[in-house]
Amino acid sequence: MTIGIVIVAAGRGERAGSPQEGPKQYRRIGGEAVIHHALTQFLTWPRSGPIVVVIHPDDEALLSDAVRGLAGAQSMITTFGGETRQKSVFAGLRALSQTQATHVMIHDAARPFVDHALLNRIAQAFDDGEEAILPAMAVTDTLKRAGADGIVHETVPRAGLYAAQTPQSFSLPAIRAAHEKAASLRRDDFTDDASIAEWAGLTVRLVEGAADNVKLTIKRDLAMADEKLSSAQMLPDVRTGNGYDVHQLVPGDGVTLCGVFMPHDQKLSGHSDADVALHALTDALLATCGAGDIGDHFPPSDMQWKGAASRIFLAHAAEIVRQHGGIITNADISLVAEAPKIAPHREAMRRNLSEILGISLDRCSVKATTNEKIGFIGRKEGIAAIATATVVYGFLKP
Repeated sequence: MTIGIVIVAAGRGERAGSPQEGPKQYRRIGGEAVIHHALTQFLTWPRSGPIVVVIHPDDEALLSDAVRGLAGAQSMITTFGGETRQKSVFAGLRALSQTQATHVMIHDAARPFVDHALLNRIAQAFDDGEEAILPAMAVTDTLKRAGADGIVHETVPRAGLYAAQTPQSFSLPAIRAAHEKAASLRRDDFTDDASIAEWAGLTVRLVEGAADNVKLTIKRDLAMADEKLSSAQMLPDVRTGNGYDVHQLVPGDGVTLCGVFMPHDQKLSGHSDADVALHALTDALLATCGAGDIGDHFPPSDMQWKGAASRIFLAHAAEIVRQHGGIITNADISLVAEAPKIAPHREAMRRNLSEILGISLDRCSVKATTNEKIGFIGRKEGIAAIATATVVYGFLKP
């Protein structure tokens, strides 16, 4: 068995926009022509045999441009179609009959989202001996029959109703004979190849279609397909910044961490309020957009920051992030200290972070650990903070 492919691409696509925009199969979605996406699926499918593309005589240059750089495209056969889809398919079948193909998949170029899973289901039906196969989806919408006046006459039961898709697939000799018979009798009113097969007496077997295997018909369809492909090809620009700070403990009456004052027999030494936690988080935020560090923006040599509340620094860093187009999605602080105890104040600290950064409480984390009495922290000579900030800056092309 050799499964040939006929891609029907001779239509003008009048409903997809103005003629100046060109036929819909050559419009670009996700940076490539619609037909490029459809052909890619067949060219990369392991069981594909010879491929015939049926085009309009005016579209040779458009096809050449659409398949530029597409591996395997140079081996495709092109032929010209007729004024109807039925005549174009017949031209494709005649061209395919000059190859070694024994079976054929007939596919609309305007269905760019066909996938290998669907092609495999059809091939399996061929392997099981079927000679006419129709991919289809069960109708789920309620159907109404109405008159020309727009008045609903009845609700049509949808049980047993299916929406046909392509590739409609057949034994090549059988479907070619059906088309030849229709042409000889001047029957040109068939809406798809399965209906010709039914008329010719072939038994048409349904296989499950694919929800994404839609036909692009109107301009809005093309816009939605472009949006789908463009977003799928973009990577979220998620950046993570780290910050570390440490301040010495000296005799005093308390420490301020994450904007919360805690009575203690020591205090943190620093030019501002020495809030080591907010300093580390400020550096983490600035790191996500390459905006330097806290010392660049609030130098300790500047007396206006003497004793200043560190929430000013953090709010400034958050504003810089927003000016760069960033959205803060998470803030995490780990405090390393022997004392004072952080746990009783953790929720107040988280609420401060939420307020300053303008993000929800569940995106703010404060944790604490001791240094097991090791080093300067273990000797209660200082407190350290490690902070991580996660910021999304839109999307990137891979």
